Amino acid sequence: MQRSDQRESERSAEDILSDLDLGEDESSSPPPTQSGGGKTGRFDGLFSARTFLLALALSIGGLVVGGAIPIVGFIGRFVGIAAAGFLLGLVGSKRRYVEIGLAGAIAAGLAFVLSTLASVFAPFAVQLLADYGLAIAGVGALSGGLAGLVGHYLGRDLRDGLTRDV
Repeated sequence: MQRSDQRESERSAEDILSDLDLGEDESSSPPPTQSGGGKTGRFDGLFSARTFLLALALSIGGLVVGGAIPIVGFIGRFVGIAAAGFLLGLVGSKRRYVEIGLAGAIAAGLAFVLSTLASVFAPFAVQLLADYGLAIAGVGALSGGLAGLVGHYLGRDLRDGLTRDV
């Protein structure tokens, strides 16, 4: 028998995931209710700030780790972002495409701009970003968002295949 203070301090993985809005199954969620006269609509629960922050941290971590690979550093960044999306798709049961795509886009867009500043002579880099900064950030954001979405889709697909009855 455990003491009550031990049971409170030992949380299961399901409890932690449910706090992050990742562990709840879509089919087991209760039907939407109206509280306080407010309407619940189709887009309730579309965006979770906690999941977004987790996805952003994982995307930045994957970008850094993937970029540290010596020969394939540039491509490794996108593999790292895709791996972050894959991990969140594999662990969570809810679809979180908005959060994953936005986190991958922000991480890669900032990485493209910062790598341009760091890799080119400073006065030239400032002029280059003044002329083409939006295009550079846009290409990075688009490619990072796509990498995160593809990774999340593949993670959800694998999870579905592993949990489906044979």
